[in-house]
Amino acid sequence: MTAEDTSPELLAADLRSADDRDLPSRNDVLVHRLSEVVGGPVGRHALIGRQRFLTPLRVMFIIALVTLALGWTTKSPCLQTVGDGGPDRKVANWSGQRAYFQLCYSDTVPLYGAELLSEGKFPYKSSWLETDSAGKPKTQYDGTPAVRYMEYPVLTGVYQYTAMALAKTYTAVTKAVAALPVVAEVVMFFDVAAVGLALAWLVTVWAAAGLSGRRVWDAALVAGSPILIFQAFTNFDALATAFATAGLFAWARRRPVLAGVLIGLGVAAKLYPLLLLGPLLMLGLRTSRLGDVARTTLAAGLAWFAVNLPVMLMFPRGWSEFFRLNARRGDDMDSLYNVVKSFTGWRGFDPDLGFWQPPTVLNTVVAVLFVSACAAIAYIALTAPVRPRVAQLAFLVVAAFLLTSKVWSPQFSLWLVPLAVLALPHRRILLAWMTIDALVWVPRMLYLYGEQNKGLPEQWFTTTVLLRDIAVVVLCALVIRQIYRPQLDLVRWHGRVDDPAGGPYDHAPDDPVRWLPNWLRPKRLPVATPPTDHDYAEAGAAG
Repeated sequence: MTAEDTSPELLAADLRSADDRDLPSRNDVLVHRLSEVVGGPVGRHALIGRQRFLTPLRVMFIIALVTLALGWTTKSPCLQTVGDGGPDRKVANWSGQRAYFQLCYSDTVPLYGAELLSEGKFPYKSSWLETDSAGKPKTQYDGTPAVRYMEYPVLTGVYQYTAMALAKTYTAVTKAVAALPVVAEVVMFFDVAAVGLALAWLVTVWAAAGLSGRRVWDAALVAGSPILIFQAFTNFDALATAFATAGLFAWARRRPVLAGVLIGLGVAAKLYPLLLLGPLLMLGLRTSRLGDVARTTLAAGLAWFAVNLPVMLMFPRGWSEFFRLNARRGDDMDSLYNVVKSFTGWRGFDPDLGFWQPPTVLNTVVAVLFVSACAAIAYIALTAPVRPRVAQLAFLVVAAFLLTSKVWSPQFSLWLVPLAVLALPHRRILLAWMTIDALVWVPRMLYLYGEQNKGLPEQWFTTTVLLRDIAVVVLCALVIRQIYRPQLDLVRWHGRVDDPAGGPYDHAPDDPVRWLPNWLRPKRLPVATPPTDHDYAEAGAAG
């Protein structure tokens, strides 16, 4: 032992250390530099995993809370209120299109009044008529009145109703107890909803950390993602993200039924967690382990059905609004289809539709493109020389859904955050994409503010959308590259780790189901042959 290897202090009696843990302050240039702010990288003599208070997970919770606080701050200008009377009579002051030029827009605030929550009505029971700018009722393309209901899946709608009930309870208490501060009801509704969404994202961080295996610090990017700053409280997507990530964590812990229940609850909050079942099925086909997938799928269906059944039976018209709305929506301003329209002058697949008339051609194109992308991902999953990781396939499927979809609302990017971190843990690459995605919000708001108000032209916004889409495509390409070249996959750690999120598939041998054709079976890596004397002679001559 040399002098430099000698500890300056007496060694601890217990020298157990989690030496296999990834230490980014030592091996990542960016993190190494950032660590200088808090004392520098972890020392050579440190015992890893022995800290009892500031554990990695608690540090990441702190990071998440700071980021979420910044997110609430970005929405705070839209929480100013006007109006006389009690808290239930005040409304948000969005005069002069404040929500756009102060970048504080959130669906939560206008939905409180638009979906009759302010009147205390149950979302799927109550309806209203869509009106034009003059306040006159609209008529849809078939001549019938444009009747609207709550357009969110049941769990998200009930979440809003619960937040409303708590806000109204506080209003009633403040009227009875004069000492309590008076808060506008719409602001209290936002704050209550925001607290729940913040807790949901902490669950997402916790699950992502559990799915990271020895690379626990990768989850710090989930906690501190720039996307959170603008999108954490724009809508209610953090609920579904929490259920989806927790479902994957349960799967990783070999609890397929619990995984299915959590995924089913996620589908009841937002549709996208349903996509996670596809990668599990593909890997089940590759390993002939379909029993756990079947249990997960059945549990997901039952959980979704149990949540939806009461509303489905009592208010079928309101319950079906979510599906009806998505069928009749056109290409959203954040979609790739609108980007093409913006730069080419193209009028779209369905240029002359009446009000609320379903865009049949667009819907068909979207379905064909997504199914084609899923078919390509399934081919990769079944034929790659080494079985892909669950997170890699999950990211590819969700990314394909967003890229081909006619709607990519800004908060949808939250779906990708934990999946991208688990699939491709390259911090600088992920930070570049997250920053681009987060900053799309700025030209989006200024475009909606209007050129006449010194906002931005449309193509300034659509250019940033195109950059975001390109960034996601690049991430997909890198994930596919690492699937086919697993030696480049940081998670696999040069073959010492298989799949921390794999659950039953972790270290499972390739054993495809018998009925798969040969062209859908794993392509074996060629066995390298040692060079001969002739090869050396030719190489020398060429040199």
